[in-house]
Amino acid sequence: MKIALGSDERTHVTDFVAEELKRRGHEVELVGPPAGEALEWADVAERVGRSVADGPAEQGLLFCWTGTGVSMAANKVPGVRAALCADAETARGARRWNDANVLCLSLRATSEVIAKEILDAWFEATPDASEAANIEKVRALDRGRGEA
Repeated sequence: MKIALGSDERTHVTDFVAEELKRRGHEVELVGPPAGEALEWADVAERVGRSVADGPAEQGLLFCWTGTGVSMAANKVPGVRAALCADAETARGARRWNDANVLCLSLRATSEVIAKEILDAWFEATPDASEAANIEKVRALDRGRGEA
């Protein structure tokens, strides 16, 4: 799977996650400082979001200091369902119940151990078919309507 990974800073956690994704067999598209390009968090979030919504990435992973800013910005891109996750159970639920396609993490609060647990849960979970109607309602909001 191709995953767009972006951050407004390059840290040991961003490097760890990029390597962990590659170790799991994913193709990683780096955006922002991890790719050697200076970008602010809103710009990183938009680029990763567009890569997921328009292709070529199937999923995205974003970092900023708290994870909140990139989550907010990415969710402005139609087709993105970004989830800020601080633990494995939240990541599992975001994939299962919300069909989240962009994982957002905090640079400040995410250790390598927690990042690995979150990635395990994210990739193990599959969308729950019983939530399809809710996901379609979110897609309708992307299209500018509040109805499916």
